[in-house]
Amino acid sequence: MRRDVFQAIADPTRREILNMIAHESLNVNSVAGHFDVSRAAIYKHMKILTECGLLVVTQQGRERYCEAKLDRLSEVSDWIEQYRKFWEDRLDALDSYLMELQAKNKKKGKVHK
Repeated sequence: MRRDVFQAIADPTRREILNMIAHESLNVNSVAGHFDVSRAAIYKHMKILTECGLLVVTQQGRERYCEAKLDRLSEVSDWIEQYRKFWEDRLDALDSYLMELQAKNKKKGKVHK
């Protein structure tokens, strides 16, 4: 099954895992110990993050370390950007409309605060 980055960030546990390892590589047990769910559940979340390309697990001696690969999050940013432009345009239009109303009210002698 092909997973995408949107599936990865859809779950709050996976977002928290990404947040934890974004700043530093952590061993798998440290990540799992941070949560009040079973290690098996956390390993499943880590597997999804790995399949989505947001997490790499490497073996260092007897330990396995998680490292974030956040460049794939640009897909989310690109998708959101189209809506940011839409809302900026809508809010600019609303601002213009409100300024027009204020100008009309000032001409009529009404001032609303």
